[in-house]
Amino acid sequence: MIDKISTGLLWDAFKHLRSWLANLARASDARKQESIQALRKVVTAARETAVYIRQLADGKQDHKIESHLAVLWTDLGFALADLNLNKLAKRCQITGKQWASPDHYDALFIKRADVSLERMEELAQEILQQIK
Repeated sequence: MIDKISTGLLWDAFKHLRSWLANLARASDARKQESIQALRKVVTAARETAVYIRQLADGKQDHKIESHLAVLWTDLGFALADLNLNKLAKRCQITGKQWASPDHYDALFIKRADVSLERMEELAQEILQQIK
């Protein structure tokens, strides 16, 4: 059976495999860059949220900012889930829902979910270190 495979056919198969492997490497690099960008956005979102929490402490509530934070954290949750960074994605989804509807979760759930800004930034930084 092998005797019937021509040199040309083997060469074509080799070229196809080489092309496929090159495309796979490019896809892996692209996925790595997407992961890095999403994780960096978690860090900046945590810091942006911290600034708003300081504003709240000064008695300056702004529903427009809260709406922005709800969408920001929710979008991050979707992006991280698409990248299979599920633990952090779930925390982002919870944070987004919390900003959208502060009474949705009870205090015990929020505590157990471990969605503090510090913890989410720490997780993002840890994953970034693993990726690099």
